[in-house]
Amino acid sequence: MEIERKFLLNSFPHDINQYESVEIEQSYISVDPVIRLRRRNNEYILTIKQTGLLAREEAEFVITKEQYERLWDKVETNVIRKTRVLIPLQDGLIAEADIYRGVLQGLLTIEVEFDSVQQAMTFNPPEWFGNEVTDNPKYSNSALAINGLFTKNNG
Repeated sequence: MEIERKFLLNSFPHDINQYESVEIEQSYISVDPVIRLRRRNNEYILTIKQTGLLAREEAEFVITKEQYERLWDKVETNVIRKTRVLIPLQDGLIAEADIYRGVLQGLLTIEVEFDSVQQAMTFNPPEWFGNEVTDNPKYSNSALAINGLFTKNNG
């Protein structure tokens, strides 16, 4: 079960170079159901997700580079490229700040995963987090891969 809250990020609280980061490239074979292909540094992952925003079932499978490349021919959406910065928070939580590149350049989001819905609901985000977008499906990565960025006028 994946339980997470997602926020926009206006700025970083510290020098982000002090934190671990990973490079991510991902696209979707399908968005209904969600079948995602992701390269995280040199690791290749096939993910299947159920519907939902705050909490949903998720299964991840590590695949080979060759499998990834064969499956990549099946993607239906634009490619999302981002740097994910892992920022430790209180209570052992980790904030995953995504700095998007390419067609999503300028978008900054931050997600926190939780062990339970109750833990997610009682989480008080730090002041440097921006507006919460957990319940806004336009900010899901699959929607961003299909629609790109949107503005208040068109989104």
